[in-house]
Amino acid sequence: MNLDLKNKNAIVCGSTQGIGKAIAVELALLGATVTLVARDESKLKNVSAALDSSKGQKHNFIVADFTKPEELKKKIEEYTSKNSVHILINNTGGPAGGPITEAKTEEFTQAFSNHLICNHILVQTVVSGMKKEKYGRIINIISTSVKQPIKGLGVSNTIRAAVANWSKTLAGELGQFGITVNNILPGATNTERLNSLQEIRAKKAGISLTEEKQDWLKEIPLGRFAEASEIAAAAAFLASPAASYINGINIPVDGGRTGSL
Repeated sequence: MNLDLKNKNAIVCGSTQGIGKAIAVELALLGATVTLVARDESKLKNVSAALDSSKGQKHNFIVADFTKPEELKKKIEEYTSKNSVHILINNTGGPAGGPITEAKTEEFTQAFSNHLICNHILVQTVVSGMKKEKYGRIINIISTSVKQPIKGLGVSNTIRAAVANWSKTLAGELGQFGITVNNILPGATNTERLNSLQEIRAKKAGISLTEEKQDWLKEIPLGRFAEASEIAAAAAFLASPAASYINGINIPVDGGRTGSL
């Protein structure tokens, strides 16, 4: 199986922590040159330095805030004017939780911009280079809510579904150029976001954090939360030459939690 990513350049968004960071590490281990994208320059420097020391490679980063799409566009266009991109990992922190009936309209607008509009800017900027290289992997980190809405995540459920349909449309248009577009749907993963959601729910329900965690675990056949590295392994496979005929799909990595096929 060919998992070699040497001579491949990857952009990984949201890569200073959690799933994004784990994906950056995995791609680097397979030989890719990784460009990290996030808004915290200090954290970017630390992660980039750690990647550099792992296998003697030289990686880099772009400081960009997804709440400022035009700024993101300018920086990515500047980067791609000098570099080809073979792999794009779209990954952005999820919207705040809460019932959909209580969501403010601006929450939908901001989430749509952060997730779909910024993803679209990135794809439009890198796709011409992928066509020239005859190799492209666009991988979107979304949520299992694409298949089964998650209680208390009204805005996220709505926006994630929009991204999934955008992605499927792209897959149909770009496949002829050797560019695949796929979605990874992480289940409950040991990240800061999961801990935050569980703390909020526990407080609202008047139960302990331990009880809240147990309620989540009851729904997962494997009986545990995912590690970010397990989500990263799926992303790395999709980014590799071995996944060349996998296109336009949603892959839950959730320990069997999602009830739908």
